[in-house]
Amino acid sequence: MLHYTQTVVILRAPYVTDRYGNTTAERDWASATRTTVRRVSVQPDASNEDDGDRPAVTTGLRLTTRRGVDIDLTPGDRVVAVGRLLDTDGDVARYVVGGRHHHTEARLKEVTG
Repeated sequence: MLHYTQTVVILRAPYVTDRYGNTTAERDWASATRTTVRRVSVQPDASNEDDGDRPAVTTGLRLTTRRGVDIDLTPGDRVVAVGRLLDTDGDVARYVVGGRHHHTEARLKEVTG
């Protein structure tokens, strides 16, 4: 059973515009908006280690909302949860049951090393 007792902060940064007025793929994290979301669950998910030329640890977490609750989270956003700065890993899943939104889930990851 999940307990929705955690609070997270969603960070959304605008894209950087180059000197010619073109939007780039780079984000301006210093100008990110911050949205606090309460009563969610953040639990461990798959993690792995890479011991190649540059050892790294990828820690996975899964964010889940309560039944009937959606949040404004998209790929490319970052999330501050459980004392960590995490990247949204892939698409955000919005589950529908009987034609109605049931809950939202997102995989989050932190890469260190």
